[in-house]
Amino acid sequence: MHPTKTAYGTWSGGRYMHFGLALSEDRYLAAIRHAYDQGIRTFMTADVYGTGDSDEILGRALADFPRDSYCLIGAIGHDFYNGERAGSKGFPRFTDPALRSPDGYADYVKMATEKSLERCGVSKFDLLLLHNPDHTGYSDRRVWDAMAATKSDGLSELIGVAPGPANGFTLDIIDCFEKFGDEFIDWAMLILNPFEPWPGQLALPAAEKHGVKVLTRVVDYGGIFHDDVKPNHPFPERDHRTFRPEGWVEAGCEKLEKVRPIIDAHGLTALQFSCAWNLSHPSVESVVPTLIEEPGDTKSIEDKIDELAALPDVTFTAEELATIAEIGNNKGCMALKGGSHEHEGAPLPDRWVLNDELIAAGERWGVSSERDLAKTHG
Repeated sequence: MHPTKTAYGTWSGGRYMHFGLALSEDRYLAAIRHAYDQGIRTFMTADVYGTGDSDEILGRALADFPRDSYCLIGAIGHDFYNGERAGSKGFPRFTDPALRSPDGYADYVKMATEKSLERCGVSKFDLLLLHNPDHTGYSDRRVWDAMAATKSDGLSELIGVAPGPANGFTLDIIDCFEKFGDEFIDWAMLILNPFEPWPGQLALPAAEKHGVKVLTRVVDYGGIFHDDVKPNHPFPERDHRTFRPEGWVEAGCEKLEKVRPIIDAHGLTALQFSCAWNLSHPSVESVVPTLIEEPGDTKSIEDKIDELAALPDVTFTAEELATIAEIGNNKGCMALKGGSHEHEGAPLPDRWVLNDELIAAGERWGVSSERDLAKTHG
């Protein structure tokens, strides 16, 4: 089963990734089942969330539903089996040379996939993503040979790439699509929403040319499109959104009011507006917003699930799209991860030197690192 228009990720519900309030285990399970009951038919987990716990709890939540009635997406890449967690930086990627040489990639991918499937209580993923790869993950064919082997081994029907966790990696994504898109990559998960079109939109033409379908995350823009994150919002301690620049909530709410006439004209909620805008792009075929409960008198996660499940088909006019683009333009607002002319020295798991190959890949798509991917304001 291919990913459907709407999807539910296990980072929702606050038990993993430190977003919003953490649901109890019973309510977390119930929220996943509620999503299924409301018609959402794609569910995504990552093996590193809770070091396997999210796999297990998702498997329990879906155990009573026919396996052929939903699409299951898995994600592997962080080696919590052999690597040591480096605080907030998380576990190392399995391609870290301190963990193994390239001739060990295939064994790791197979092992991690089989263990994730076992925890989920199923025999096969519909889609398996390479989760938050480093430079080697984007560029080394041996990584993608190992990912492709999960298809020939009957462990996954489709494979893809999930950049992150922060924003960026634009030239790496484009280069990856050019190298492996036609042969290997079926799907990619990218950050995209009306107030964060940059830099995700820059990779979409390459995805379209190479037949890569796109699943978009952060569709809710940190909760702004849930319409319950307002100025002076009391974010819980350690909430990831506290790392966003000061004033982002106020600026986001101002933008939301500017697009409110378009939202109302189509009879949408703010979340549905963001999802519909994402889906208006070529190659974007699925949306997976973060669904959480906020402190105070705010929407329940069940209500947010209902909004997502009720997403209608919407066509925006050219004038509306131009207005949204003007209001939502965020070009240059942050330092991006991945290959960068600003990075010097040894590569890090999420940042490395911009080499000639990446520069050339960008030029073929009219994307310049210095012109199109540089931070120009906060």
